[in-house]
Amino acid sequence: MKLPALTPRKALLLESLIIIGLALVPLFVTFPYRVNIFLSWEGAYRLSEGQAPYKDFGLPLGYGYWLVPALFFKLFGPQLISLVKAQVLLNIVGGFSFRGILRHLDVAPGVRVLSVMLFVISYSFFNFWPWYNNTVIIYQLAGLAFLLCALNKDGSRWKWPALFAAALFTFLSFFTKQDGGGLALLLALALLVYHSLVEKRWQELAGFIGFYILAACAFILPFVPYGFGYWFNHGQPPHSSRLSIHDIINEFLYNSQWLKFYFVAVLAVTIPALRDWKKLWQDKQKMLFLLLTLGILVEATLFQVTSYTPPDNNIFFHSFAFAYLFTSLAPLLGLQTEQWRTFILSAVLVLFWWSGAYYRYAGRIVDRLFPGDDNSEAIRTGPTGENVVGRSNYQFTTDTADVPVSQWVFSSLPEFRKIYMPASTKEGIDRIMAMPEAKKGKEARVLNLTELTPLDHAIGYPLETGGNIPLWHHLGVGMFNQQLDGYIKKIRQKHYDLVLYEDMPRHNNFFPWAIQDELRKHYRQVDSFLAPRRPTTSATIKVFVK
Repeated sequence: MKLPALTPRKALLLESLIIIGLALVPLFVTFPYRVNIFLSWEGAYRLSEGQAPYKDFGLPLGYGYWLVPALFFKLFGPQLISLVKAQVLLNIVGGFSFRGILRHLDVAPGVRVLSVMLFVISYSFFNFWPWYNNTVIIYQLAGLAFLLCALNKDGSRWKWPALFAAALFTFLSFFTKQDGGGLALLLALALLVYHSLVEKRWQELAGFIGFYILAACAFILPFVPYGFGYWFNHGQPPHSSRLSIHDIINEFLYNSQWLKFYFVAVLAVTIPALRDWKKLWQDKQKMLFLLLTLGILVEATLFQVTSYTPPDNNIFFHSFAFAYLFTSLAPLLGLQTEQWRTFILSAVLVLFWWSGAYYRYAGRIVDRLFPGDDNSEAIRTGPTGENVVGRSNYQFTTDTADVPVSQWVFSSLPEFRKIYMPASTKEGIDRIMAMPEAKKGKEARVLNLTELTPLDHAIGYPLETGGNIPLWHHLGVGMFNQQLDGYIKKIRQKHYDLVLYEDMPRHNNFFPWAIQDELRKHYRQVDSFLAPRRPTTSATIKVFVK
């Protein structure tokens, strides 16, 4: 029986099921404590409590990243799991923004659904937690979707509202992270310049720049009196730039295999059109698609160096390159992706290609059906007692003092609901909550230099405020010598009743070592327990009192 064609309406239904269905999965599971999530929690908490960035706390980037998490703290309370709920919304926004980009480029429904599926499973599905290196891209995608909408709405009353939304989200991208947001702005301007040249008018370009400046003034001017320039300008001493031409060249030429492949593939499939470059130049949709794809590849090349945590946070480029290549090759190969047989076969191949994105979950079933060697065993012996060497134990890579995630436990505090952690961490939290210094609640003076920032709300003490208080304490990144000197002065004066300090010897002043040196001189250490990191032995949380 011949199946009906994949119509645009059916494509929209499939895309919605993929985007929303997979985005909702995190709501039904529990999570191990997330490395570095303390920064997301505290920024959202401070904003939800009515604190003003730069005035009440400093941070060396914009506060756009914390807007959605702060809203969810208002709605659901300052729990870590509220951050996961915030990311659900961001993943849905990112998925529909990517879909909107392809729709405004007239990508065929079948190719569009395949590309959306690839985008979700390769980029957004495993992003359960919000992080600024992810949010900056989501805002950019929303900006690009509105921008392409505006460029296709010539004469429509929605043209200028869409252009304003494009400028707003592009600015929010910049006000989330300077590097990714700056590249987002350059890419948007490149598309607008091409549009202006081919249409021989500059209203859209001028309008976008004007709206962008308007958004920037609205977000920045209220905070200029509070040291905004000091915090935001990485180029002024003692700040330093992360841009390294040497690192970019090395990373691209030594590694970046997929990026180099896509550059070559995109240029290869475009060669036939380049034979009549004037015709290609006048083909607005195809030229916008080409410029967008190449721009995304260039952005991913730079982004992997300037924003290097977590690894592979630039893999949004796969979906753009796939959509362009499939759109270009389908007519040459005679593929009709609107036919269900072709579409289903293509979808199976895409899922096979990106099996690693979801097999980490399905693999648990396979582990039960076909149990393999236990990687935690350093040495195995055969049936006659001989030493057996295999893939899992030919070298010892696991710290024998590490606590496997399978042995992590849950805390009873509501701030950590649905989040499990090492038993040592949970027990250490319980001991802190039982301390006389913590029981002071609102009267307590606490300095929390750890990843357990939800303890701020659990204990209930007022957070320190002021333009010299950094949101996070990575020396040279989130705080600088001026802030370090301020903390040292307070420690010498024994200003705090209780100090929690996380000792991370493998990280370069992630929490300044000079502060720990001062604590040893002027305070007394009364407890120590594992930090909620992997491997857990690399960091310990130390408890100091007067």
